[in-house]
Amino acid sequence: MEATAQRAAPLRGIKVLDLSRVLAGPLAGQVLGDLGADVVKVERPGQGDDTRSWGPPYLNNASGEHRDAAAYFLCANRNKRSVTIDMAQPEGQALIRQLALEADVVLENFKLGGLARYGLDAPSLLALNPRLVYCSITGFGQDGPYAARAGYDFLIQGMGGLMSVTGAAEGEPGAGPQKVGVALTDVMTGLYATIAIQAALAERARSGLGQHVDLALLDVQIAGLANQASNYLAGGVLPGRMGNSHPNIVPYQDFPTADGDMILAIGNDGQFAKFCAVAGHPEWSADERFATNPQRVANRVVLIRQLRQVTITRDTADWIAALEAAGVPCGPINRIDQVFADPHVRARGLRIEVEHPTLGAVPLVANPMRLAASPVDYRLAPPTLGQHTDEVLREWLRLDEAQLAGLRQRAIL
Repeated sequence: MEATAQRAAPLRGIKVLDLSRVLAGPLAGQVLGDLGADVVKVERPGQGDDTRSWGPPYLNNASGEHRDAAAYFLCANRNKRSVTIDMAQPEGQALIRQLALEADVVLENFKLGGLARYGLDAPSLLALNPRLVYCSITGFGQDGPYAARAGYDFLIQGMGGLMSVTGAAEGEPGAGPQKVGVALTDVMTGLYATIAIQAALAERARSGLGQHVDLALLDVQIAGLANQASNYLAGGVLPGRMGNSHPNIVPYQDFPTADGDMILAIGNDGQFAKFCAVAGHPEWSADERFATNPQRVANRVVLIRQLRQVTITRDTADWIAALEAAGVPCGPINRIDQVFADPHVRARGLRIEVEHPTLGAVPLVANPMRLAASPVDYRLAPPTLGQHTDEVLREWLRLDEAQLAGLRQRAIL
């Protein structure tokens, strides 16, 4: 196949002013940066994004110092330039307004009304720059009875229903609601914010006008309930915790093996028949209790008990080799070190390294979007605090050395 001609990253030329911190907002900024946007991250002088100190673990430099390089910060802040500005001072607010005049996008995740006192809220900045796409990320949105509340991922996983369907079933060991092992609501919100921002930019190309984008963690979490929400809305079925089982598909869960565990993800009756043949029990697929998925769901307890008596007889690797050869979806339950050692993960290049000014080669997780002609662009490692202050203010605002020195003397930068 002829190689695709490479073009510039899709968002090259778009300027993003990132006023966000922690995870949801910074992740959105990182994705926009990966897609080619010039993302300027505004941080507090001397402190910066809270996650710079959220460790250990930290990534140390050659002298064993980590400064502001917590692993948490590194996960969501590549392809950005860091500028320090004291937003609490009127002169700092004026600088940010000037940057917003040059920007295409403002991204922020302050509490409701938190930026209004600085004149940096959506109405204020859209009045100055009507072409601006201003994206606000909050826990509960810009309106509604909970709008003024602070929102945190763990809290939202509980309020938004995710924890009610996560964890072992009632009566099983360790039963009780569980949060997901990563801040999944924050991650989903960052991705939805990225989609919404790009949609608003596309609409601006037609109308010539920007708009305010309102992203709420609670909204996103409820949208992320997917089939579980639909099961309730359409069928009146109140989903509950089922451990690793699936509410609508059987067998679709973990099973014990002779040396550990494996996952079966059988999605149709044909795959079930193939599994039964490999397992040495072809009669199961002809049994009226198990022949079709609705029947397997209805007789879940009996079937799973029988399957477990068989899966325990062979090693995980043996099962996976035999089932993959038969076209039955299955896999191991990997630790994260095993994930990055997996030959397919290595072949897909999901571990990357980006050169950092003080830390050397920083290991990061690759962006999973594969654009054949205009690929993501890993230009910058997560920045040191204020690393690009002079560079950006010279470039975006055309400030000279005397002006920069004066701002530093007045503790604005």
